[in-house]
Amino acid sequence: MSESADRGTQASQWFTVMTGGDIAPRELDEFRAWRRDPANAAAFEKVKQGWEAAGGLAERPAIAAMTEAALAKYPAKVGAGQAGPSRRFVLAPIGLGLASILVAGGAVFAWRNYEPTYSTQVGGQRLEVLADGSRVRLNTDTRVRVDFRDSERRVVLDRGQAFFDVAHDASRPFVVVADGVRVRALGTRFDVRNDGAVVRVTLVQGRVEVRGGDGERTELTPGQAVVADRRGVSRPAVTNTSAVASWTTGRLTFSGVPLREAVAEVNRYSDRKVVLEAPEAVAGELVSGQFVAGDVDNFVAGARSLYGLRVTSETPREIRLSPG
Repeated sequence: MSESADRGTQASQWFTVMTGGDIAPRELDEFRAWRRDPANAAAFEKVKQGWEAAGGLAERPAIAAMTEAALAKYPAKVGAGQAGPSRRFVLAPIGLGLASILVAGGAVFAWRNYEPTYSTQVGGQRLEVLADGSRVRLNTDTRVRVDFRDSERRVVLDRGQAFFDVAHDASRPFVVVADGVRVRALGTRFDVRNDGAVVRVTLVQGRVEVRGGDGERTELTPGQAVVADRRGVSRPAVTNTSAVASWTTGRLTFSGVPLREAVAEVNRYSDRKVVLEAPEAVAGELVSGQFVAGDVDNFVAGARSLYGLRVTSETPREIRLSPG
């Protein structure tokens, strides 16, 4: 990895810490020491500008103000600091009635061949600001590898689901690769889900080009989605982008989804699984509603009330539901 690329990664890590809203005096000293280097200061400003261009800081004016206030409150100490922040922020698993919050620890950050790798466990989420200012939010049980090159910004989605908010850079396309499917973004916001068998791409804003394993290309407009695999790409279809992206707010939104599919989706966010033992007449019942991701008990309570189901057995690992 070049010195400039390494500096850009450090800048994106520091930006995540400094806009996290809970900054310790020690971290401020480390940040000041790192930013004394003019090249570091320039790299940090580039990440900040990329975020502002995408509207990120506009969404969090209070956090930006808190950061400035914290820098002013605590005097700098000479000699403090290190190359990158000592703290790592991730999005914690969602609890009953709680929104997504940033906490320390709980997910994996690794380097392999100088390529940042980010992952989450079942029920976890995390937000990362990449070296170019782009943001990627990882859903439950997800793993991505970042490979930024001079001519291309590439992210490999090994498994799971991620929402991308891409900083514009016409000279370096932003590409997401998932199981033979290639998604090329043109300054945009989109969701990619790799289920292993197929890859689902949903466009919220901007434009993306999706290429299947057979080389076929399809361009999406906002509000459209496709399913792709190594054999090709489906025709674009209109979809409810709010429902698809609702997981980014810590909630799951179902709109006319068969009960069996709703159960499968709920199970993605918890190690405690719901097992539906019901005939097709019940399993095919349509579900509409909103649930907190990871709140299995609330979902089970709703299913019991609406569809006449009962709990036939319950262990720390699963809850079995059958018609009453």
